[in-house]
Amino acid sequence: MEEFNSEYNDNNDRKYSNDEITVYWYPKKCIHATTCYKELIEVFNPRKRPWVDMSGAPTNEIIRVVDMCPTQALAYKWNKSITETSDKGIASENEVRIMEDGPMVIKGDFKIIGTDGKEHKKMKMASICRCGASMKMPFCDGTHRKIGFAGK
Repeated sequence: MEEFNSEYNDNNDRKYSNDEITVYWYPKKCIHATTCYKELIEVFNPRKRPWVDMSGAPTNEIIRVVDMCPTQALAYKWNKSITETSDKGIASENEVRIMEDGPMVIKGDFKIIGTDGKEHKKMKMASICRCGASMKMPFCDGTHRKIGFAGK
């Protein structure tokens, strides 16, 4: 698993394990896009404590949903080294996905150049604001949920 920037490391970070993988949740990165619980409420249920129940689904399903997280607030690593394991949590092919009522998520090998011509920090995934209200432009900070942004 790729190490995350220190700006996101926090005492509120959590990890949840089963016999095969450990899922990491980085709340400071989370924009509450709701992808995790809409896709797999049996594992990711914000109404329960703890909100992640690793016994709720097979590991491959948990991995599938973690890989869908638009901000990498969810990530995972294998508990034991397996040679056929790829770096999940980081897209292996390029993809642009429009999240309903949320950001545009870009995954893959790319760079983002600001209006000043400078490259933003290196990343393999970015959530780009579509509502226009983010305080971290051009990146999404979750404000779309607070203002009720609707967009397909």
